[in-house]
Amino acid sequence: MEKKIMMAAMALIIIVSLFFVIKGVSMHFKVDRERAQFHELQEDYYSVDKTTRDAAPSNTKLTQQLVEIQNYSSELLRLKLIGVGKLLVGIYLLLLGILVALIMLPARLGRVIRKRMK
Repeated sequence: MEKKIMMAAMALIIIVSLFFVIKGVSMHFKVDRERAQFHELQEDYYSVDKTTRDAAPSNTKLTQQLVEIQNYSSELLRLKLIGVGKLLVGIYLLLLGILVALIMLPARLGRVIRKRMK
């Protein structure tokens, strides 16, 4: 019974760590897609001459594009940082699972040896 509980706990740790790794990697792939959209938005905004951009009244398409450009960099940074954080958490959990398995190995080996010596 104890073996089944430990194996289930190890499987759960591995599954959770893989979840975090997959989420982190997907966030990094999303950064590339978002960066492409960001560059398209910049090209659209900066294709208009400077005097028109500066003279644009508020709540127009031009000013909304400027606000979106200004907010994009923080969104890209958030995706990168959270993605790295999730990758690191996944790696940490996986290493923790390996450590637990390595710690359990001598104890299980000792039980097997004791059973055979009896």
